[in-house]
Amino acid sequence: MQAPPFRLARTADANRADDGAGARLRVADACCAPPSPGQLATSKRRTKLTELDPHLHCSVIGTCLTTHELRKLVPKFTDLDRQHASDLEIHHAAVELAIAGGAGSKALHKALDERYAGALRRFDQARDEEALLALWNESLKNGDIPPAYWALMTHPYATMPVRQAAFGELHMLSHLVGAANRADIRRLVVLEEENAALRDKVERQQNRLHEISTQRDATVAQLSEQVVKLGAQARPQLPVDIASLAEKVKALEEKLAEANERLALHTSRREAAEQRALQEQGTAEALRESRDQALALLKAVQSECHALERATLDALDEPDARRARLAGIHGKRVVYVGGRPGSNSALKALVSSAGGELVVHDGGVEDRKGLLAAALPGADLVVFPVDCIDHDSMNMLKRVCERHQVDYHPLRTASVASFIDLITRLHTDRGDLQSAAPNSRPPSAFCLRHG
Repeated sequence: MQAPPFRLARTADANRADDGAGARLRVADACCAPPSPGQLATSKRRTKLTELDPHLHCSVIGTCLTTHELRKLVPKFTDLDRQHASDLEIHHAAVELAIAGGAGSKALHKALDERYAGALRRFDQARDEEALLALWNESLKNGDIPPAYWALMTHPYATMPVRQAAFGELHMLSHLVGAANRADIRRLVVLEEENAALRDKVERQQNRLHEISTQRDATVAQLSEQVVKLGAQARPQLPVDIASLAEKVKALEEKLAEANERLALHTSRREAAEQRALQEQGTAEALRESRDQALALLKAVQSECHALERATLDALDEPDARRARLAGIHGKRVVYVGGRPGSNSALKALVSSAGGELVVHDGGVEDRKGLLAAALPGADLVVFPVDCIDHDSMNMLKRVCERHQVDYHPLRTASVASFIDLITRLHTDRGDLQSAAPNSRPPSAFCLRHG
């Protein structure tokens, strides 16, 4: 995580700057300044969900509430279908309810308090930032993250630096989970081989059980015939022959009981093997879906790297190759919303060298959001990276673009490679951005930031 999607809190020491005539103190923003000890002592009320910074709602909803709980709660306050709505639509609606406040936000807050009542009581013992961070680090070490995250975010003594520290550690854990998918793909291959071996074993056991059952039926029939024959032969014989026949019958009964026990044993083993095969089949299906998602992401990254490498080689071979590669934006005005400062500077230079104009708006981190609506009407193309833009800016961006008939496209990341790949594809598929029909992309109902 190179930069959080919100302004970092600045302390009093960081606000001191030397202007050449002596050191002077810069006053930090009131929303980011840490509260004084007197304010912490008098503040006893826990923070409500709707009072949190809008950039924190996504992490709180996604971490502290399961999709099953949201699927029961969110349709009560929205028009989503409980059965047919996707998990992403449910999550997106829950985040919007939390930001908007009202009855939906109150219901989410109540559900979180009831679910993590124990963690709230444990965190109530903290009376300063150090004690609060100590409880958070202990929960992080034990892996009990969702209860601790909710208790910390709404604690009366939680300041902006404390919430940023918890948000950053939770963000890095998400990267570790993504890296673990590679091990899951390898495990999927092993499970598929084991699944095939188990299927063959179950089939062999079923064939063996069928043979044993057939042999048992034949043995019972044979023994019944022998009993009938021996009974008929024993009648005219001496009592000594009758005793011998009884011993043979007893031995045959014991043999029959032993065969029945073996049949029951093989039957139980077969049933256990079938259950295990079904479980492994479900696990393999889940891992196969995870592998397909990873392959799709890999394909997108390869396309971006190929576009960046092709543009770099062309720029080295021919000085005007970069203009030829980005000919689709010559004389065009492109609005770039979100992103990172380093890559935004490189994109400005790239578009300027191709004869276009790039207007950058950070989505509300440094620039005012009111300037975003004023910058969009005169644009020929609007792009935004889905990993560096908040929900509110993205929704407003889509509404304004649809109102003014401006074509907009999401980028996978805020990198230069994603921008070059998009411009190259647009130029190749449609020839020029001017020839494209305004607002040709239908409005999406999905959250592009988390898709």
